[in-house]
Amino acid sequence: MMNFNRRQLLAAMGGMAAAGVAGLPVRAQEKTLIVPTLGGAWEQFWRSELAPAFTKQSGAAVTLDAGNGRVWSANLRAAGAQKPPYSILMTNEAFASSLRKEGFFEKLDLTKLSNYNDLYPLAKKTDGWGAVAMVSPIGLAYRTDMVKTPPKGWKDLWENPEFKGRIGLYNFANTAGKMELMLASKIFGKDQYDIDAGFKAFERLGPVIQADFNLSTGIASGEFVVAPFDFGEVARLRAQGLPIDIVVPEEGLLMFDQTLNILANGPEKELAYEYANFLLSPEGQVPLMKQFFVSPTNSKVVVPDDLKKDVPISGDMMDRILTWDWNFMNEKQAGFAETWAKVLK
Repeated sequence: MMNFNRRQLLAAMGGMAAAGVAGLPVRAQEKTLIVPTLGGAWEQFWRSELAPAFTKQSGAAVTLDAGNGRVWSANLRAAGAQKPPYSILMTNEAFASSLRKEGFFEKLDLTKLSNYNDLYPLAKKTDGWGAVAMVSPIGLAYRTDMVKTPPKGWKDLWENPEFKGRIGLYNFANTAGKMELMLASKIFGKDQYDIDAGFKAFERLGPVIQADFNLSTGIASGEFVVAPFDFGEVARLRAQGLPIDIVVPEEGLLMFDQTLNILANGPEKELAYEYANFLLSPEGQVPLMKQFFVSPTNSKVVVPDDLKKDVPISGDMMDRILTWDWNFMNEKQAGFAETWAKVLK
């Protein structure tokens, strides 16, 4: 029997009450799927839109567990692979790859995921162990009122004198920071594994402003004028009136990904597959695209004309997104973190 904390119990009761109001039969309330989701606006959207839509389709109640990859990974490790608190986990591949190696997930049963075949190749790069449901492509954003020569690529961070001392970066604790390191290694060294070349490049870069999650405040205040940003965040800042634009760097895009993983010993595995298939369907992806400006990973989803400015990465452009060896990074990250702290001050 699963043990719920007070917050989860109240959320489950609320979900069942909502199901009753919607007129669902009593049997529909017999199953509950615990769904880890990001907090804030993401949790609100899941609660108001996606969870009810899945409940309507499946007849099952949904309990949301708001957090992030670090929190969910800790929860899983505390419980152990044999008795996980979740049946499905959607998180960055950086976290998923570690948990996969520790035996928490099973290889996907593709007979239960009818939408898998419609995914872009980018979303199927885990050899059948996961499926990417959401992509937030990361380009290079800049203040149009404070930059005379817009960047064309990541190398401009080093080569454009306008940017000296005015650059924002994610810190190493963020998965984007780790991508920044592998990217610099790839650009200035032999490949993503040439980390020494990456750190030497950062030494030449000079002082930067670092943030864990929020670069928006710094670029809005003019503390820095150029930084890696996901396209959705630039769309929101632009809608608020900030003079900002974003480019697709010549060397390729980074991304925040959200990979779906099925827990090998999850308590509601069949329901987890049904939920995963729902998120991979156009019915699950279109609302996310419209709300958060993420790039759909289902190739059947067409970005409407009125969204193309805010969601420009789709179709063939998905091939411009770079992918990384997270097993390598996760194995070495402790040492890399120490060097990062010495080099990027």
